[in-house]
Amino acid sequence: MASYKETLDYLFAQLPMFTRVGASAFKTDLHNTLALLEILDHPQHHFKTIHVAGTNGKGSSSHMLAAIFQQAGYKTGLYTSPHLLDFRERIRINGQVVPEEFVIRFTEQMRSHIGDIQPSFFELTVAMAFQYFREQAVDIAIIEVGLGGRLDSTNVITPELSLITNISFDHKNILGDTLPQIAREKAGIIKAGVPVVISETQSEVAPVFIDTAAALNAPIHFADQEWMESSSAINGSHLDITLLDTRQQIMRQLQLDLNGQYQEKNVMGVLSAVKVLQQNGWHITWEHVSAALSHVKKLTGLRGRWDVIQQHPLTVLDVGHNEAGIREIMEQLGHVNYQQLHIVVGFVKDKEVEKVLPLFPTTAHYYFCKAQIPRALDEVALAEMAAASGLHGHAHASVQAALQAARQHAQQDDLILVCGSFFVVAEVM
Repeated sequence: MASYKETLDYLFAQLPMFTRVGASAFKTDLHNTLALLEILDHPQHHFKTIHVAGTNGKGSSSHMLAAIFQQAGYKTGLYTSPHLLDFRERIRINGQVVPEEFVIRFTEQMRSHIGDIQPSFFELTVAMAFQYFREQAVDIAIIEVGLGGRLDSTNVITPELSLITNISFDHKNILGDTLPQIAREKAGIIKAGVPVVISETQSEVAPVFIDTAAALNAPIHFADQEWMESSSAINGSHLDITLLDTRQQIMRQLQLDLNGQYQEKNVMGVLSAVKVLQQNGWHITWEHVSAALSHVKKLTGLRGRWDVIQQHPLTVLDVGHNEAGIREIMEQLGHVNYQQLHIVVGFVKDKEVEKVLPLFPTTAHYYFCKAQIPRALDEVALAEMAAASGLHGHAHASVQAALQAARQHAQQDDLILVCGSFFVVAEVM
């Protein structure tokens, strides 16, 4: 029997992996996923699901929902991607990662079929998650879309509810280069008769969701029309937020352990989703919601969202990497007191780096770096592109070297921010 490391080496070597190689690993239909699930006798039909899509916030929203179901006593599966440190982070039940033995056993079981079907890494991982959730008889699984929606390997489920967080530019080479085009891809997760919650009303794309939902007779809810923020403040490692339930005219107070100010929009989507689920017979109380949202990290193992790893100098990791994600991080910086800002940053080649760089402050010190994956953008090329936007600093051959340089230059009252790519953050961890 292969070891866990040998199994992962086999999977990484055999299967094209989007996070490492980019668009060539993305399949434009669901054929492979359906073929894998056929062999496994359709595990996805044996448990209930919630499907979460969106450009930003889908990971945080998925973890919040998982925490709420766990707190309410349900055995809860959670499928997310990519992973930060260990492949098994992608597949969890009640916050616990899938055991190494299962990954080994599943891969052995499917090895003879992998040659015939030639799935991508993501396609096989989806099948693995669904098989594990069936074997473990979860009550519900929160399934985060990998990329897009319509053609994503996860789009083979009929969920209890679909949640779409927001739409902004990302993966234009695959999803389209206008927001309505991207929204149409995300709207592909809306199913006939299944309620859909949209976290954020965006005038440019709302008609796409309204039309799709109407055509499929799916009840649609715009969360930011059902909730209104009354106040919010960052309080140490928590975000204190007061929301008005506009339908019932009730004030709700929450303390979130995800302390990015940008989580407000995600919370509204999650709360609207909970309302729909309550109406559909799921036993979730406000006490469950409140307790869960104050312990999302502990309940689910979420990392990398405005993740404070050191106090002096304040050192923060954030996996935000596209235009909207970087905007949110920059807005968040406005809520923090610090003397000087140091930014450790690296990107992957297929991101629209020229669009994102002008969002960064010209007053920060930059430490440009490259993660250890084939898709990573060369650090010297990044430094040159950044200089054109008035951002100055030094290029470093590795993430660790960049972080070390930032730590050497930072004073006690400064802030070190690490962002730009999941892989840069993972290497710091």
